[in-house]
Amino acid sequence: MSASAVFVLDLKGKVLICRNYKGDVDMSEIDHFFTLLVQQEEEGLLCPVMSHGNVHFLWIKHSNLYLVATTNKNSNASLVYAFLYKLVEVFTEYFKELEEESIQDNFVVVYELLDELMDFGFPQTTDSKILQEYITQQGNKLEVAKTKVPTTVTNAVSWRSEGIRYKKNEVFIDVIESINVLVNANGSVMSSDIVGSIKLKTMLSGMPELRLGLNDRMLFALTGRDKGKAVTMEDVKFHQCVRLSRFESDRTISFIPPDGESELMSYRINTHVKPLIWIESVIEKFSHSRVEIMVKGGKEFLMRAHFGLPSVENHEMEGRPPITVKFEIPYFTVSGIQVRYMKIIEKSGYQALPWVRYITQSGGERRFA
Repeated sequence: MSASAVFVLDLKGKVLICRNYKGDVDMSEIDHFFTLLVQQEEEGLLCPVMSHGNVHFLWIKHSNLYLVATTNKNSNASLVYAFLYKLVEVFTEYFKELEEESIQDNFVVVYELLDELMDFGFPQTTDSKILQEYITQQGNKLEVAKTKVPTTVTNAVSWRSEGIRYKKNEVFIDVIESINVLVNANGSVMSSDIVGSIKLKTMLSGMPELRLGLNDRMLFALTGRDKGKAVTMEDVKFHQCVRLSRFESDRTISFIPPDGESELMSYRINTHVKPLIWIESVIEKFSHSRVEIMVKGGKEFLMRAHFGLPSVENHEMEGRPPITVKFEIPYFTVSGIQVRYMKIIEKSGYQALPWVRYITQSGGERRFA
């Protein structure tokens, strides 16, 4: 089950706009929300889910607004919260800044969006690009761009419009990995993991089907191929365009892509990672008014800084703050993940060029000096 109703409130708890989706919760129940919120704030026990009787309030705060969903069932809380954050994203796409004034100035648009985003308590069309095809805005007015509902709302591929045409068909693939490493003062790695994502920029005509092949260890095990380096991905999350049943059966990533930029998937690799950049720091005091800090990175870089201060005398032991390293390495992935192939199939039979780029960047690489 999902939400019964959705409310947008100001910081004083006044309802700015609301939408009743199921009619099974009295709309006046929202009057108890702000009282419960203030009570929990005073007690220092603020909770994302609050209850009054058999009615539950699931809420988030954004800028000077509260977005609240009500339900009297054992609803899927993660689904409701994902919808509330998606609501913020869509409103921001429309109004640039989501705050009390933007809601008050655009009541008609907001109500139309609430009507399209959810139906009988369940999320429906939540892609802002698709919504903007038939809910358009000029100033504070709403105009219907087409007399009929776009096919993207009613067909099976709601994330892509029909009739897209390009003179040159291309798809750009970015494999981006962030490395998170925590190293203690003795140089031992305390924790490490890799968080990756595959992002696309598609400029393809028609309704192409794409098939992406990676050096996935589970795929190699299924097919009996175990050549070269393979990776084991965990916590894999896909864009809605990916056919999950196909991936679960044979690990094939098959999809009809959204037009333009999108994140196809994200993943995590839990493995022991050695720091790509090694940092050593030395702090020396030469007098009451001179401190020298030396930071050495690997074998190539050395930074030496002198500080002349009125006085740096301190009889207490001084701590050393952790050093955070930020970097970006092109044409390299620390996990060794590779795009083995990208097949592009379209009924017109055109030829398309796939381009692949690899990037490794810092996530939370920190060393305690």
